[in-house]
Amino acid sequence: MSLQATQMPDGRLHLHHGPIDLICEAWGTPSAKVEAYRNATLRFDGLLEELVAELPALRSPNASLNGPIARKMAAAVAPFRPAFITPMAAVAGAVAETVLAAMTQAPLQRAYVNNGGDIALHLAPGQSLTAAIAGTPTRIMISHADPIRGIATSGWRGRSFSMGIADCVTVLAKTAPMADAAATMIANEVTLPDHPAIQRAPASSLQCDTDLGPRLVTTHVGPLTDADSLRALSNGQAFAETCLQRDLILGAAFCLNSHMRTTGAAILERLDA
Repeated sequence: MSLQATQMPDGRLHLHHGPIDLICEAWGTPSAKVEAYRNATLRFDGLLEELVAELPALRSPNASLNGPIARKMAAAVAPFRPAFITPMAAVAGAVAETVLAAMTQAPLQRAYVNNGGDIALHLAPGQSLTAAIAGTPTRIMISHADPIRGIATSGWRGRSFSMGIADCVTVLAKTAPMADAAATMIANEVTLPDHPAIQRAPASSLQCDTDLGPRLVTTHVGPLTDADSLRALSNGQAFAETCLQRDLILGAAFCLNSHMRTTGAAILERLDA
């Protein structure tokens, strides 16, 4: 399938090629927006081929990488080692950030690129954006003065495999690739090992080319007690706190069944249900 670039009725730009599906929005003068969307489309052209050229290495935890997006992905996952993680854990955020960088060559007030829920943000001085926390009615306002420039969400019901059972984990970080990698790792920790209501299968039995190989991923979560749900969330929150202490994230929200936990002052102080 060839690249598709479509101006949506509400003015946003939709970019689609193979498995990549982006929604881009820019604020600025009419000419700046035209330039931004043109730049985004030009950068998007050939981006998938750039990733495919290094795909075997991107699916490996230790391979050498060459392209600018691949190196961005590798840098985002490196702080989480020696735990198992491949650069693919940061692919959506890295793609979003790369296209946003092209857009912001135009003089924009604010902009974002949303890659299936993994979002890269641009905010000029005095600007702000309000973002939703997935799975909740919660909103958070992010301003230029905040260091948050990436939002990512992961969970066992998402488009990628998860070793955990979170309905969703939303992470705020300094970059979109970092948020993407962190959301993957934190969601993996929202879990209850050996719980009879949780079904798992080797990732390779579900998708032959997965970077997770034979590692077990969640395929079904049956009924859990409130105590079970809160215990799983506590496991994820404990890991997220270590990420916060290491400056890998700025905040996170975790959802499982009807329960929600948060960590990080950046999100706690401005949640608006």
